[in-house]
Amino acid sequence: MMIGPIGFAAPWLLVALAALPILWLLLRAVPPAPVRRRFPGVALLLGLRDEDSVTDRTPWWLLLLRMLAVAAVIIGFAGPVLNPERDAGARNADPLLVVMDASWASARDWPAQREFLDAMLAEAGRESRAVAVLRLSDPETPVFRSAATWRGRLPGLAPAAWEPSPQTMQDAAGMLGDAPFETRWLSDGLAREGRGALLDALETHGPVTIIESAKPILALAPAMLEDGALALTALRTDAALARDVTILAHGRDPSGAPRVLAQLPLSFTAGETTAAGALTLPAELRARLTRFEIAGQDHAGAVSLTGDGLKRREVALIAGREDREGLELLSPLHYLNRALAPSADLLDGALMDVLPAAPDVIVLADVATLAGAEQAALLDWVEGGGALLRFAGPRLAASDVSRAEEAPLMPVRLRAGGRTVGGAMSWGSPKALAPFPEDSPFHGLPIPDDVKVSAQVMAQPDPDLAQRVIAQLEDGTPLVTRKRIGAGQVVLFHVTANAEWSTLPLSGLFVQMLERLAISSGAGLPGAEDLAGTTWSPVQVMDAFGALEDAGALPGVAGADLADAALGPDLRPGVYEDEDRRIARNVIGSDDAIAPVAWPAGTRISGLAPGTERPLGGWLLALALVLLAADVLASLGLSGRLWPARAGAALILAAALTLPQPGAAQESPEALADELTLAHVITGDAQLDDMAKAGLRGLTQTLFFRTSVEPAEPVGVNLETDELAFFPLLYWPISPDQPTPSAEAYVKLNRYLRTGGMILFDTRDADVAGFGAASPNGARLQRLAAPLDIPPLEPVPRDHVLTRAFYLLQDFPGRYAGQPVWVEAAPPDAEQVEGMPFRNLNDGVTPVVIGGNDWAAAWAVDRRGAPMFPVGRGNAGERQRELAYRFGVNLVMHVLTGNYKSDQVHVPALLDRLGQ
Repeated sequence: MMIGPIGFAAPWLLVALAALPILWLLLRAVPPAPVRRRFPGVALLLGLRDEDSVTDRTPWWLLLLRMLAVAAVIIGFAGPVLNPERDAGARNADPLLVVMDASWASARDWPAQREFLDAMLAEAGRESRAVAVLRLSDPETPVFRSAATWRGRLPGLAPAAWEPSPQTMQDAAGMLGDAPFETRWLSDGLAREGRGALLDALETHGPVTIIESAKPILALAPAMLEDGALALTALRTDAALARDVTILAHGRDPSGAPRVLAQLPLSFTAGETTAAGALTLPAELRARLTRFEIAGQDHAGAVSLTGDGLKRREVALIAGREDREGLELLSPLHYLNRALAPSADLLDGALMDVLPAAPDVIVLADVATLAGAEQAALLDWVEGGGALLRFAGPRLAASDVSRAEEAPLMPVRLRAGGRTVGGAMSWGSPKALAPFPEDSPFHGLPIPDDVKVSAQVMAQPDPDLAQRVIAQLEDGTPLVTRKRIGAGQVVLFHVTANAEWSTLPLSGLFVQMLERLAISSGAGLPGAEDLAGTTWSPVQVMDAFGALEDAGALPGVAGADLADAALGPDLRPGVYEDEDRRIARNVIGSDDAIAPVAWPAGTRISGLAPGTERPLGGWLLALALVLLAADVLASLGLSGRLWPARAGAALILAAALTLPQPGAAQESPEALADELTLAHVITGDAQLDDMAKAGLRGLTQTLFFRTSVEPAEPVGVNLETDELAFFPLLYWPISPDQPTPSAEAYVKLNRYLRTGGMILFDTRDADVAGFGAASPNGARLQRLAAPLDIPPLEPVPRDHVLTRAFYLLQDFPGRYAGQPVWVEAAPPDAEQVEGMPFRNLNDGVTPVVIGGNDWAAAWAVDRRGAPMFPVGRGNAGERQRELAYRFGVNLVMHVLTGNYKSDQVHVPALLDRLGQ
């Protein structure tokens, strides 16, 4: 039932409002007690009877007060809801079909979509409408069930890391059947083929409402190596305003810990949908990169994985015939070896022997002529994306190659002979290099003063010569030229690779130039023809929120499909490998673009506004209590029984009862330094924070009664403002939509972890993650923990000190059980001595413990000490709760005492308890 913007869950209760006039008459017939006044002369009237008595009447304002109180009670129990989620107009009794794109773009505001869906299901439940949910990213025939059934499945509902394809949309249209229904389409806002046909099919069954967010979508194209720099391009759907974004380059530091290794700011100008920039990094640092992402964007489209695209290159070095054996410094390959060896894997051998190895770069040092078969094979390799670097020399200068016409594997035509600009037989002096132009891959490199060129081969003037020169001498003579051939390139240094014709190989500039040409070659996804006949195994796959997870038992993918097939359940974005290579398949391809969807005219479109419903029943019942309290005060006042002092006290008491009670002020951390206190991280979710505090309260009581540890009352910690050093253990429950801490908070957290603190991360998702479903909590944890200094982790081994710190345990259940618990991995040199049951580990404490068994819910007790949440069933559930308490005790003991139980002095006692 709707009355304006207010709906009622139990409208039949409003019938009681008809009794208000009868109540008015009853109240008027019952006057308030008369005012009592003591008068001595009244003793003369004792015993007399008044035959004509007059009844006093209740004041109208008191009657109105009582009527309002009763009306507030009646309306409050009727369940009024402000702005209930439903369409305007008459009630639609047809079933409700909820269509969801559920793609990677939906992950951008998935919590809001899920909250909106929950509100729609609540509305459908009030109207007793059957509901079906159709996910276009992985469509299944819609089955209409009760709204309560679908609301129970909401926690396990997650978007996919791919987008609906035209085929899946066509399949979804064929699953609709013939029955009428109303459709509400939760769109991700991206244009894609097949939307119009599906919309037409849905409109044949009933009204359709499109619901989508107005926020723009940002995406990131794969990184490409271009002229020594990483070319990064960000995309967006809304080009109205200028906007700045930051690209984060993630990788592993020398210790193996994941970190942000570099940042690149990009700017979208007004009216533009792309923003491009270049990131220049040393080869060693670039080889450590694993992914790029747009800061603040938690979806797979804003993440670009790298695979082996940025790793060490294979470079084949081939020289002409060696005439001067033993003169190493005169060898054409000596300086090339010294320059490339630190950052590339070098291959030696004949040209036809190294081509089957598919090197990334081939360097020809003073190789003048190639056989027909060699030239054809080398030309095919360059057209396929290879980079050919050629160096001049006496043989190339003396040959007639590329004289009359441009040779296929030369960037320019050459003049006969060469040019000598320094020495006894020359009238000139050695020439210096000119500054590199802006379109040169060497732009920005400093030119040392001692780099001089005394001889070179000369290029023939041609119309295309100026476009192919990427380095020249101060007199304008080309020094390095380049030509694109297919997907590859040919570069010619017009000097030798040794120091005979120039001092360039003796300088650091030579190393930098080779780095930008030979090491920083293109790193795009190979084509289907290059991968045909191969099978690639998934190593890590990416979920819709951009988090990587282990591929598990996912099957292999054919090479041609990996290159060209659309992403879906059988081909997920992630990292794939064969015997010796790794390839990254990203959500956004190099040539992809994103655009907002343009719905046909007349389509009903609604914004995504979660949380618009507001129940009013509680407020009305509270108002009724206030009115009844006022009625009591007014009645006492009319009867003369309310003195001024009592009136003030009553008003204060009424205010205290009706106003919300603030929570007890948290004691400052400094005051807690004298006693042990367990703490939980405040997430902003009041229900989750209350559960965490109740869980630590239960663990505190268990420690008090079972051990010599006597903790104080647990507290909540604000990561932004509170000092963490006073708490040995922080419990951090994870929810999908909790805010990300600031950079300053992460500095405090890393300092806390490095100085002996421990954080227990609890994703609370073992009930859904254990069945293969995507877990938003797990994805959120990966993003929250990315800036933290967390060492390599492993599942708790059987001989870890957590298994024996106080109790002997092998399982660590909470409210749920069966999921692994992760701790800091043991050092590589930790070996088990023969005859000893445990490895000899150091005395460190694992800084993090990660799991999803929802320990706080198992520990939680109310103020009377009674468990707050059920665990399992019957005796088995109580046993599981007991094991959860024992795990908590072991955890606190491990924090306080380290690995002292690893000392061999404890081995006899432990063996005796183990019965060995």
